[in-house]
Amino acid sequence: MPPASAVLLTPREIAALRAAVEAAEPAFLADLARLVNTDCGSYTKAGVDVIGRWTADRLRALGGRVTRHRNDEGLGETVVAEIAGADPQGPVLLCIGHMDTVFDEGTAEERPFEIQAGIATGPGVTDMKSGLLAGLYAIGALRHVLGGLPLARLMFVANPDEEIGSPVSSPHIRRLATEADACLVLECARANGDIVSSRKGTLDLVITVHGRAAHAGVEPEKGRSAILEAARIVTELHALNGRWPDVTVNVGVIAGGTRPNVVAERCAMEVDVRAVTRNSLVEAESAIRAVTLRRAVPDVTIEIEETSRHWPMEKLERTGRLVGHAVALAADLGFELRDAATGGASDANTTAGMGVPTLDGLGPIGGLDHSPGEYLEVASIVPRTVLLAGLIASIGRDPEVRAWRARRVAAAVDGGSVQVAAAPAGKRPGVS
Repeated sequence: MPPASAVLLTPREIAALRAAVEAAEPAFLADLARLVNTDCGSYTKAGVDVIGRWTADRLRALGGRVTRHRNDEGLGETVVAEIAGADPQGPVLLCIGHMDTVFDEGTAEERPFEIQAGIATGPGVTDMKSGLLAGLYAIGALRHVLGGLPLARLMFVANPDEEIGSPVSSPHIRRLATEADACLVLECARANGDIVSSRKGTLDLVITVHGRAAHAGVEPEKGRSAILEAARIVTELHALNGRWPDVTVNVGVIAGGTRPNVVAERCAMEVDVRAVTRNSLVEAESAIRAVTLRRAVPDVTIEIEETSRHWPMEKLERTGRLVGHAVALAADLGFELRDAATGGASDANTTAGMGVPTLDGLGPIGGLDHSPGEYLEVASIVPRTVLLAGLIASIGRDPEVRAWRARRVAAAVDGGSVQVAAAPAGKRPGVS
């Protein structure tokens, strides 16, 4: 069995992929301008759906069977495509890219797409319009060069709400992840070119203290200060930093009270918790809940609400094999590649948390995400798209990954609970 460091494409195939992507670069840049110049913040449903319809059309042109899933949250539709591969015995691959940005309506008009001195700018240019396009163009190049995808099936999710924690798309991602042998997430590469093999898990909590109001100057003894109790909680939560080497706890927002002459009846805190491993995140959460069980101010009540959770994207042993393929391909393409850990969460946390080998940061190189200075290195588009195409092909051809699939097939036969065949023709519920 070849090691993960072996390149599973011939030099002729790699050269043909590069030529195909190079020829398509002007179209890539035109598409990038179109997407960047569309306001599509997470809460700008109309704009997100414009991107969604465009993406759905492109996926259909690539042979995909496409479903657009509505939701009741007023957010954009989740676009899901299934593309049949050329090898029914091959692996099933999940690719995820998101369509939304963090920017308000009007930003595209204020800061439209432009290229100066090889640097592209504009809202979402690297987070993650270029990554979304890299996925589409990589699939197109593979179909052109190889005549099809060396997989049983490729599932592609275009997510409308990643920037707000993927509340409506996560159920679709989780459902598809149960069928996947590997997952590639198309966020941009780090500014230094690194891909991402692990991400911290995140837990967002709102802790609310309910006290008793009273006149602060006349009869303060009748009051029960929610702010005083919250001060204890903040102090104790921040004291948790350092208990575990990989955990951070931060009370980032606090609001309480109504007037300075009133004992505060209510105080709420927004808490961000991050950890590298699932176990440490569980332990930190348990410690936080223990803090809320204690009282410094009598008679107050404390509520704790979980608003978001992403389990850590841990670098699994099988993920290391995907990294090996990416590093070997990059060397063959003429550049050095490393994998890295990062503190921010993405949809990769969801799939990796389910045990699916996952790589992230596979889009072109850029930086300063979520800011007016967000940028994309135009020269990285071709090599990174070729790298992505080569990685998809390597996953399909790798005997070890194919063995993962074989074991899943056997488990499905025994348990009858895992879908293993290529998706049949027809429609699923949604908007096609």
